[in-house]
Amino acid sequence: MASLALHVSVPQSQPLIRFPSFSLSRFSQCSKRRNLLYSAPPHLDNVQSEVSLCVGTHLIPHPNKALTGGEDAFFVSSYSGGVIAVADGVSGWAKENVDPALFPREFLANASDLVENDDEVNNDPQILLRKAHASTSATGSATVIVAMMERNGKLKIANVGDCGLKIIRKGQIIFSTSPQEHYFDCPYQLSSERVGQTFLDAKVSNVELMEGDILVMGSDGLFDNVFDHEIVATATKYVDVGEAAKALANLASSHSADKTFESPYSLEARSKGYDVPFWKKILGMKLTGGKLDDITVVVGQVVSS
Repeated sequence: MASLALHVSVPQSQPLIRFPSFSLSRFSQCSKRRNLLYSAPPHLDNVQSEVSLCVGTHLIPHPNKALTGGEDAFFVSSYSGGVIAVADGVSGWAKENVDPALFPREFLANASDLVENDDEVNNDPQILLRKAHASTSATGSATVIVAMMERNGKLKIANVGDCGLKIIRKGQIIFSTSPQEHYFDCPYQLSSERVGQTFLDAKVSNVELMEGDILVMGSDGLFDNVFDHEIVATATKYVDVGEAAKALANLASSHSADKTFESPYSLEARSKGYDVPFWKKILGMKLTGGKLDDITVVVGQVVSS
């Protein structure tokens, strides 16, 4: 993520929670009562409920941030029918000598704890955003999306910024979140600063899910580099959700490094007036290429339990 909503001078924050660094992560889970930040060894289990989410994840950091694990974070919980969330740290904080990874990691660590231990949350992702934000003391900001499924299949979504979620049913996208931006490449974000977005700015949606539905959640590193038809073709190709998440992340990574690829990001940039210099246009050239970024993919399938 490129831009801060507010550029301010802030002191270096102290990391409250440390996470292991990695270059790639993969996780598969078919709903066991457990919360997970980042990834864990592949695990399959079941919970006795009407429907639940079977979840697979994959994260590929920006090539320049592979040693530190990048600035995205995610968590998976089997609370109720299942909870999934992604947060994308705003890289612009690095210019203020702040580690952009600290805020999203602490935010989702707080959210993970609240899901299990705070009755007030009660399957409401907007309340979860409010309480997790209030509990986060790290300096920084992040775009965040949370989806919480009840055992009857009702999915509640709260989204701030340009992380996203698409729901696929019988090979068609039946629901998609829309990114929230101040201007091109500067999304809404929850921040440590007093002036900024709050849980009240979240776009809240409700969707009735059916057994067999596929959820694809990700940071903008996925959606800036992979078109909807590619997401559908890839997500429905695999029986295993972990393999589907890995394939989508690898596809996004491949597109992001391809300077000739007509990516969703380059198409949007041109539509907003960003392009190559005029003399290159005369030569028939145009702005192309993917967007190098952290790439987080969470794939969930609704299963009968």
